[in-house]
Amino acid sequence: MRGVRLTVLVLLSAACGGSEGTGATTVDPAPTGADGVGDLSTSDLTIGPLPAELADWAPYANRHIDVFGVHVVAFPRVSKRALIHGAGVLAQYLDNDADGTADDKRVVRAMTDERAILVMPYDEEDLESSGILESGLEEEYGAQPLFDVETAPSGGFDGALEEVHHLVFDYGWALVHPDRLGPEGLSDLTTAMDLARGGHFEQVPGTYPADAWYHYDDRTCEYDCMATEYFYWSHTTILGAQGSSDRCADIAEEWEPCTPERLADVDSLVTALLRDPDLALPTVLPDGGYRPRS
Repeated sequence: MRGVRLTVLVLLSAACGGSEGTGATTVDPAPTGADGVGDLSTSDLTIGPLPAELADWAPYANRHIDVFGVHVVAFPRVSKRALIHGAGVLAQYLDNDADGTADDKRVVRAMTDERAILVMPYDEEDLESSGILESGLEEEYGAQPLFDVETAPSGGFDGALEEVHHLVFDYGWALVHPDRLGPEGLSDLTTAMDLARGGHFEQVPGTYPADAWYHYDDRTCEYDCMATEYFYWSHTTILGAQGSSDRCADIAEEWEPCTPERLADVDSLVTALLRDPDLALPTVLPDGGYRPRS
């Protein structure tokens, strides 16, 4: 089973923003389709206690939302607002046309097979002090952290767009389309990334070539991690998440083509890849307000 270590991912998560009350609500779980995967028949992402299959998370998390069979768990300090928002972003990445059914059930099935789980502590300190990093639990799941404080903060960038995107990419899109989106070896994605970085670099180079437009410099991030980040930057740029003047300036040190037009001009390979209808990737930027059409 492919495992992503929370100890690594926490270093890549940016903290910002605030929170609100943490009341839990117990409700009946949303039903799934006849094959157990892919259908969500209610407009409400319902919050409930941890299901029996997640009993090993009980020392750390106290609430849960099921999104097409993919689990979201929240630590006690996490607000109801942040939990619902994080689950809503996940639902919108999986059901981007909001018809109540996952756009590609193969993606959901891959995620459930890998036991993909969105783990929501309040902040980095909450994660580290919980003891979960020493428990070894992350080895049993495809875990991705999303902090309450970075989830749709007032006046700040919504970190859920990135962290949830990583979860769906690592355990869904990349596994369903390894030749196209695989983050390791030779794929359409890594071919485009090598061009964007100005060469094939297994590790972060001392200096990126002057003509590179993607120059991520976190030395804890290895080649597959670089590809995951590149896919996030490219995809959310096409979706319109990165294009405000302030945002472009904030991210320029790492990512230059912050608008769809600029990306198409400098990176035709990844633009064509992301717009390939055969991949059935999201075309609408999530806002966390998942409301399936009736």
